[in-house]
Amino acid sequence: MSALRMAAVSAEFGRDLEEDFAVAERLIKEARTGDVRLLALPEACLGGYLLSLDGDAADAGPPPLAVDGPEIRRLAALAGDMVVVAGYCEDGGDARYNSVVCVSGDGVLGNHRKVHQPLGENASYSSGDGFGAFDTPVGRIGMMICYDKAFPEAARALALDGAQIGVCVSAWPGSRTNAAADLERDRWKRRFDLFDRARALENQIVWLSANQAGTFGSLRFVGSAKVVEPGGEIIAETGVGAGMAVAEIDVPAALETARRSMGHLRDRRPEAYGPRREGRP
Repeated sequence: MSALRMAAVSAEFGRDLEEDFAVAERLIKEARTGDVRLLALPEACLGGYLLSLDGDAADAGPPPLAVDGPEIRRLAALAGDMVVVAGYCEDGGDARYNSVVCVSGDGVLGNHRKVHQPLGENASYSSGDGFGAFDTPVGRIGMMICYDKAFPEAARALALDGAQIGVCVSAWPGSRTNAAADLERDRWKRRFDLFDRARALENQIVWLSANQAGTFGSLRFVGSAKVVEPGGEIIAETGVGAGMAVAEIDVPAALETARRSMGHLRDRRPEAYGPRREGRP
């Protein structure tokens, strides 16, 4: 496979679906002009995120969309010959989920429901129940959402399922306490970046991280979209403002090089990771 041009977006999205689709269409066109084949848009980019993380009953939340509904078909039509990943509120019938979908012009390629819920998010969404990779025209992808990446088991499950590229979409805000005036110095921004680099390095996979930018309700997002190579080095990033981080990687070659001497997946010792057995030193 030749080098793959990919991009992760930092951008501002809100409740108005038509405005969100206008922003998404502009970003997809910009990416296509730059020969990008895989584009990651943020968490909740269709309908916006929550107004706060305090379980605010006054917040009706984003509009729930069916994964096989007209809005996701519209996104797939915009994607065309590209592979596009985007966050949305999924209508699960008797429940709503904070979800991310992967589409191309052929339709839905994969869908993930956020498993780990921070602070008051469980007042608005039900939790997903697993992680799985899936094949796409640009390689095998595993998806997760925001707080999911704080748990090493999540990314490891995707890597063990053969994911070559991890895509994490977020609505990751700055710190709620002792907030830094300069987002570049914010401690939650530092955590966001550390998780991205660690998940790429420990699994030796390519990592795309998209995030909301700007403000929404009481939240101020840290941006910081990026592409990370399998050694944990950031090779493209947006900083805390809006933008598009673009990089070109020969993914299979990058994974082979990273895993040639020290293969983190190959050298695992699962038998040593369980509870201590009685009498074992």
